Amino acid sequence: MINFINKNKIIIITFIFTLFLGILTFLTFIDRSFILLNEKNLEKLLLVDLVVVLFFFTLIFLEIKKLFKGDRNSNSSSKTNLRYITFFSVAALLPSILIAFFSLSLFTFALEKYLDKKVSTAVNNSYDMAKNYIDEIRNNIEADILLVGLDLNRNVNVFYDNTNRFKNILASQRLLRRLDEIHLIDGSGNVIISNTNDPSSKYSPPEDESLQMVAVDERPLKIINAFTNKSAALLKLNNYIDTYLYVIKFLDPEISAYLTNSEQALNFYYTVQNNKTGIKISFALIYLIVVSLLLFLSIALAIRFASRFFNPIANLIGASYEISSGNLEAKVPIIDADEEIHKLNQNFNSMIEKLKDQQSKLLLSERHEAWENVSRTLAHEIKNPLTPIQLSIDRLKDKYSGKLKDEKIEFESYLKTINRQIKTIENLVNEFSDFARMPKPIFKKINIKEIIEANLKLIEFSNVPIKCKLICDKNDVFIDCDEEQIGRVFLNLFKNSTESLEEKRSNNPNFTAKIDVVITSKNNYIYLEIEDNGDGFSNEIIKNIVKPYFTTKVKGTGLGLAIVNKIINDHDGTINFSNTEIGAKVSIKLPTNVNWNFSYRW
Repeated sequence: MINFINKNKIIIITFIFTLFLGILTFLTFIDRSFILLNEKNLEKLLLVDLVVVLFFFTLIFLEIKKLFKGDRNSNSSSKTNLRYITFFSVAALLPSILIAFFSLSLFTFALEKYLDKKVSTAVNNSYDMAKNYIDEIRNNIEADILLVGLDLNRNVNVFYDNTNRFKNILASQRLLRRLDEIHLIDGSGNVIISNTNDPSSKYSPPEDESLQMVAVDERPLKIINAFTNKSAALLKLNNYIDTYLYVIKFLDPEISAYLTNSEQALNFYYTVQNNKTGIKISFALIYLIVVSLLLFLSIALAIRFASRFFNPIANLIGASYEISSGNLEAKVPIIDADEEIHKLNQNFNSMIEKLKDQQSKLLLSERHEAWENVSRTLAHEIKNPLTPIQLSIDRLKDKYSGKLKDEKIEFESYLKTINRQIKTIENLVNEFSDFARMPKPIFKKINIKEIIEANLKLIEFSNVPIKCKLICDKNDVFIDCDEEQIGRVFLNLFKNSTESLEEKRSNNPNFTAKIDVVITSKNNYIYLEIEDNGDGFSNEIIKNIVKPYFTTKVKGTGLGLAIVNKIINDHDGTINFSNTEIGAKVSIKLPTNVNWNFSYRW
């Protein structure tokens, strides 16, 4: 998820900005945003909206251009890539167009219904009723103050003679007229006597200007304070000395709030009515921006999804094309992809490796078969004249040994030399015959550790001063193999190591010869490593070491390691020769189980 956000920062930032801009434009049209509603601000907002839309289309164009540019440089899988991108884009565009059409139609219908004459009449009547009700309450206070003033003027003597009785009269007037506060004040606004519904309420005197106005006018003065939901009236009492009647009546808070809400609703209604064209344009523009954004997101995501999905497929197609052309070195590059695609690429590369191994084995088998034919022919052609040659030498010895006296010793020396060469040729013929008659392996469950131990003991019995060490993580290591052939493998390998160590020790008498064998097992395979501290292999030897008849020994036939390689391949294994810091290393990999019905004879 974090990786996706990092790769799509521009898209996410653009989406947030566009959403904010769309909401801001709509709220400005209905005069509910922090931007003042006027023609200049609206022009600026619409211009920014237009720039955003053009920016979207530019991004879409660049993405599509990048796609087609990549298609021209890619293979046929890009057609499928393009089809999927087109499908995603159309799938996002068609619903958006349909929804846009129905949304705009529905919005227009709802707006027209909202601005219907019946709705406007109901809104106006609701506001007028609330306002008239409030005005009526506020206007009634004038009549109330006149009646209170009339009664108080008649009881002026009580005011001056009996204060307590006057207070009772004042309380009766407040209750009778349904007032909240009645105050008698002087010309400076100071309270002379009062009666209130809430004794804890704080007295607020009228303004001096109001007192001056009623001082010269016998009519009552109505005071309206909408901020405190209060109506008040002021009247000069003519029968009193410098005395004014000040009455207060509080409005019901719910009725006052209802009036405020009705006024706001009325203003909002007429704002919408006066700007309905602009609201339609705003809604259409906002929807266009959102649809463009969704389209861009769909195309961008389609391109990224298609690239993530089809690029590995394109690589697979390219690799398969290379393989079909005979290039087994081709590999599918491992790129960032879904787990399934990643596994597919790995399996494909593994199949290529196996195919390359099989091809190598096939080529090796063909070479072996060719060399077997050559060996068979050579053995036959060489062996045929050996018998008459041997017979001729025996007859020469019998015929001339008794006749020669001075030259008898020299003559017998010549015959011995010829016999030795015949024996050498016979050994060579036997090697050829063995190589040509290599039988099919007969697989049995064999403990390969015992085979190795037996061959190491042969080195010990030969009295050759070599330190041998076997390291194995198990007591027994069983595999399916031909015991005789596998035994021949280790006999050849240990023989070569012994000869290399003997040669090195002949040049350095203090040299301590070592042969280490390590056996490990993992995933139905066993791994054997034979290391010695001899002279190792040269690069030329490693390159040609398993080729038949390649040898660096004076008396070697070059068939020993070729036979070893063939046996390992017949057992579906691999063998590699390399150097270490102190000598040579032979690495063998063999499966623990093989298909016994499978013919390993190439």
